[in-house]
Amino acid sequence: MPSPDAEARRAWIATLAKAPPARLAELMPELPPHDVLRSPEIGAVMVRGRTGGTGAAFNLGEMTVTRCSVRLPAGPVGHAWVQGRDKAHARRAAVIDALMQTDAAQDLTARVIAPLQAEAAAHRAARAEKAAGTKVEFFTMVRGEDK
Repeated sequence: MPSPDAEARRAWIATLAKAPPARLAELMPELPPHDVLRSPEIGAVMVRGRTGGTGAAFNLGEMTVTRCSVRLPAGPVGHAWVQGRDKAHARRAAVIDALMQTDAAQDLTARVIAPLQAEAAAHRAARAEKAAGTKVEFFTMVRGEDK
């Protein structure tokens, strides 16, 4: 059984959490047998921010999340935290997290994770292109008294 490094696991958990629930269900319609360690439950987390990305942290507000933990018969445990109240999304993401810690990881990466990452990158690029269309270029004219 492969042991994923923390950075790779962080990346696929983020991909699963941010994936549209319907698209995730489309890519992984059937879930293998699994035991639920923590059934999907809805709660809230405090979202923190920083002024300018580097300033002092402040509480921005609360966000609803759903979390779930599962165990596969072979032993790997999967966890998921997703934004919103979609219990099926949290459970599906937790099962995929557990499967990604098995020999099925390479197949799942090709069938589920890579398409979701590509779609997310395309979505980000489209938003950036749309925002670039509103960019305003400012320039300063040199005045005579500025010499």
